[in-house]
Amino acid sequence: MSGRLLLASGNPHKLTELRRLVELAGLDLQVLGLRDLTGWSDPVEDGASFEDNALIKAEAGHRASGWATLADDSGLEVDVLGRMPGVRSARWAGPGASDLDNLELLLRQLADVEPARRQARFVCAVALVQADRPPLVLRRAVEGVVLTGPRGENGFGYDPIFLPDDYEITTAEMTAAQKDAISHRGQALRALLPSLAELAAA
Repeated sequence: MSGRLLLASGNPHKLTELRRLVELAGLDLQVLGLRDLTGWSDPVEDGASFEDNALIKAEAGHRASGWATLADDSGLEVDVLGRMPGVRSARWAGPGASDLDNLELLLRQLADVEPARRQARFVCAVALVQADRPPLVLRRAVEGVVLTGPRGENGFGYDPIFLPDDYEITTAEMTAAQKDAISHRGQALRALLPSLAELAAA
């Protein structure tokens, strides 16, 4: 019987990414999402950092399910905006804002910023909470710049306007495999693979 791992996220793109990574790693883990829980209510993500919010979600998922739970909090930091949107990336344009709403607002805010000052990074913190073990929290980032307009149809969020350093294509122009290889979330999840392998073997 395979082990169970809950991803405490309602984002189907993140669930797909995690399942793909687990499969590629050959781990015998059943990766479940919040739709597999009944009576789930989102915790208040009031942490001051990506790490804080990831841990809030992972602990809430573990309490609700009893399963090992993984959660992430990720976003885009733009240096000229004081590293905002940061932890507010998913709701930059307000509560209930769509990815497109957030992206378009950010582009308007950077409209007069020259290319040399558009440095940014995608940041991801992941937290793994299991019974009888201390929580594990990791942070990874990928550096790049924000473009003046979107390019590419893949990915989600701010991917169409983020050009990673040393690349000529945005993360929305990359294949899933290309993005997984360099992305903030891909790096963070790969760093967790030893712990997930232990979970799968338990």
